[in-house]
Amino acid sequence: MWKVFEQPQSQQGGVISFITASSYLRGPGFAGMRQHMRQIFDELWLIDLGGDNIGARKTENVFAIETPVVIAVGVRYTSPKPTQPATVHYCCIEGTTEEKLAQIAKVKQFSDLVWEACGTGWFDPFIPAASGAYATWPKITDLFPWQISGMQYKRTWPIAANQSTIQRRWEYFIKAENKAELFSETRDRKVDKLYGTLTDKTTRLPALRRLTDPKIPITIEQIGYRSFDRQWAIVDNRVGDFLRPDLHTANSEHQIYFTSLLTDVLGSGSAAVISHLIPDMHYFRNRGGKDVIPLWRDAAASQANVPAGLLDHLASELGFELNALDLMAYCYTLLASPTYTARFESELRTPGPRIPITSDGELFRTAVSLGKRLIWLHSYGQRCVPSDQPKGIVPRGQVRCDAGTSQSEYPNVYHYDEQQQQLTIGTSGVFSHVRPEVFNFSVSGLKVVQSWLGYRMAEPAGRSSSPLDKILPERWEFDDELLELLWLLDHTIDLQPQLAELLEHVLNSPLLLADDLPEPSDLERAAPKPIKQTQTKMPLQ
Repeated sequence: MWKVFEQPQSQQGGVISFITASSYLRGPGFAGMRQHMRQIFDELWLIDLGGDNIGARKTENVFAIETPVVIAVGVRYTSPKPTQPATVHYCCIEGTTEEKLAQIAKVKQFSDLVWEACGTGWFDPFIPAASGAYATWPKITDLFPWQISGMQYKRTWPIAANQSTIQRRWEYFIKAENKAELFSETRDRKVDKLYGTLTDKTTRLPALRRLTDPKIPITIEQIGYRSFDRQWAIVDNRVGDFLRPDLHTANSEHQIYFTSLLTDVLGSGSAAVISHLIPDMHYFRNRGGKDVIPLWRDAAASQANVPAGLLDHLASELGFELNALDLMAYCYTLLASPTYTARFESELRTPGPRIPITSDGELFRTAVSLGKRLIWLHSYGQRCVPSDQPKGIVPRGQVRCDAGTSQSEYPNVYHYDEQQQQLTIGTSGVFSHVRPEVFNFSVSGLKVVQSWLGYRMAEPAGRSSSPLDKILPERWEFDDELLELLWLLDHTIDLQPQLAELLEHVLNSPLLLADDLPEPSDLERAAPKPIKQTQTKMPLQ
């Protein structure tokens, strides 16, 4: 673009065509690129060939790579018109690799393909604009305007299934001479550099290389590692590259984190999963970006993450007062149903789901009630606890543990017998009444139970970042946790018919339009301003 259109001698027309990774079509990090292309071209044609082998919607690639690709043809006819956005046309070619290549081979002119119009905003994605009723509903990112990425460690050894494993890894690291190698250094984290605490950048912590006492206390906390998977992690600003101080500042026993794919395409299954623990960046489906929505902007739960005037507007439409938790519970009821992603599969090509908000007060109340029950279950009994239930307890489901997993032999395999509805851990652990719907429960392509088990085998799933990853749990102690997970999914499966029915009722009811709701301000979209610390503790000195 620079060579053809931006040289002093190149101020007239021209054509550019290229094929490259398609991330700039949707990605929020490419908004400036999309603006520049709209300024440079008069018309832009995009032939999306797909080919995402790691995303939520896997498709075959025309090359032997995992990254989806797109053909772009941009034209400027005469002199530049930088104040008039280019007309953008989009076409998606689907099928197997051979079918895609065969379709491309037949293309001789633009009219040989069926084109859809894209949005005209400077930063709009290069994909067809939402149409029909769906396009009139508010975006989840407008109802809860502050979104943030989850924690990003960039190394796996500080995270494990139990605390004792973390402690052993930490003690081994402190005593080692080759700290840099064990640590797995990156651009942003080195063992020789000084870093501030998570809540105070001005207070410098000692460099990790200087720490020599293995008994130095370390902060180990439970985090949301993957959907419904609670793991333990070292929470220290020197250990993780981007631990998101804003998340820690706003964290409390009141906080609820709503996660989805807000910057990528959703697949089948639930469109959202909540966590009562601070989520990892890849919490939702082992892939993510700026996909975490906190309910509260502060730890005291005094500042709701909703636009000013929104709750009052909804109250006037519904006929009763409601709070931010009610709104999140309502949204969760709709998005937790697999029916949502199935019904709006085409519309969800544009990242970030939209919410149909009913003006029927009783229907809204029913959705809130269901949503709070889901939040109670999915937070392992920590949030929205019913008055007649103890906190932190997952209600029993159908699954039973018939035989505990042997403590003397750590398992490296698990087996599921669909006919017998039986899950076996290693050679001894037996869980019965495990329905196929539970074992195969999916969050946008992530098989929850299989992911949970994979991380706890003697040869764990996932990448390894350091020799420290080889320090694993000394014995299997996860039967109770597995039972809780299976019970949680039992109840979720049982609720799915109600969720699907309620979504249908909502879609057939009078709905509120996005244009009629208060818009969030730039300040409400921004992260909360930090509170100045008068005194800062320095752990690990």
